[in-house]
Amino acid sequence: MKPLKILVTGASGAAGSYFVDFLKDFHSDETEVFGLTRWHSGASQKNLKHSQGFVKLIECDLMDFSSVTRALEFSNPDMIIHFASHANVRASFDTPISVVNNNTISTLNLLEGIRVLKLSPRVVLASTSEVYGNVNPEEVPLRESQIMRPASPYAASKAFQDLISGVYFDAFHIPIIRTRMFTYLNARRSDIFATAWARQIVQIERGERDYLLHGNLESVRTMIDVRDAMNAYWAAFINCAPGEIYNIGGTESFRVGDVLESLIDMAEVPIMTKLDPELLRPNDVTLQIPDCQKFMAATGWRPTYSIQDSLAHLMEEIRSSYQ
Repeated sequence: MKPLKILVTGASGAAGSYFVDFLKDFHSDETEVFGLTRWHSGASQKNLKHSQGFVKLIECDLMDFSSVTRALEFSNPDMIIHFASHANVRASFDTPISVVNNNTISTLNLLEGIRVLKLSPRVVLASTSEVYGNVNPEEVPLRESQIMRPASPYAASKAFQDLISGVYFDAFHIPIIRTRMFTYLNARRSDIFATAWARQIVQIERGERDYLLHGNLESVRTMIDVRDAMNAYWAAFINCAPGEIYNIGGTESFRVGDVLESLIDMAEVPIMTKLDPELLRPNDVTLQIPDCQKFMAATGWRPTYSIQDSLAHLMEEIRSSYQ
């Protein structure tokens, strides 16, 4: 059999690079992987170090339709996973126009390129639990039928991605699977709370700072390991039905402040903390607990790593990145 040609948008980013690494480690014999990366992106050298020589990188500006169509023609993919987004929730309150334009136009260009070129790849949209916004306690665990009430410009842009993907499935029959991923630990995203704390802990251990700064500690979330998250995306490719929406997330809930305490327990020196008002979001999402039965029934996927295993892995990755 010919290998599956997979196109990963945002391949040098925090999520995309992990997925490329996953394909290299577990599916290298059955896949040919192309990765879209921004012009002269320095992140490709760092995040894709493990997969150099495996992934075929294509410099592409997703905001430029002609650039997108060239990349699609060159790769002619059987599958596409769309990670590329400006994903910093806090930053989206400061630069909403930039974030919303990037995330909406890039997605439209990708879907319209597929339509115009008359391609038929299976597409996985990597959406987010942020689209659900602030929910009431009686609404959890959140099901895919839950109304979207995005609470940030970033979340609104992801809701648009989600909705326009549904339109392109219904109107143009592009086989799109929409996944809404809940929190997973990711050492390559410095803006995620756990990663930011792990980095600060290492800096304190090295004598480079005195305090760990944090924002809201009262949010309650399920969390999974980045390795489980990448396996879930692959399971979505193989087993999920186009046109459907799937929640992906953990089965255990944690208070964010308890995660911080666990990381502090792993530190090699005493850690002092301070609340930084600048880290508080103008409108925060504080209750993210999914019902993932639909996804689990379709794929057989289950989280395999405990929260302690995941946090230890996170600290190991952060420490190694500082060597």
